[in-house]
Amino acid sequence: MSDAMIRVPAEVRDRLAVIAESRGTSIRSLVQEFAETTLTDEERHERAEQTRAYLAEHFGVEVTDEESAAMGRKLRDALAQRQRDVAA
Repeated sequence: MSDAMIRVPAEVRDRLAVIAESRGTSIRSLVQEFAETTLTDEERHERAEQTRAYLAEHFGVEVTDEESAAMGRKLRDALAQRQRDVAA
């Protein structure tokens, strides 16, 4: 594996250093973990389609685009509220 240099503003580097230290790891490992666990838009779409197919096949539930979007909004709202609660 060859290394590559990624340029970020000093504030971002410093923030990554704080996060990495709090997790007992390095910035390198933190960035690698992010790259390995973050899905692309295409991967998220594929997983959503797989989930819809599974629900239809095994439970007879057909999830519409509107239902999926509504659930996404509810999840984002719940996560945002949790972040506000933690910050308070």
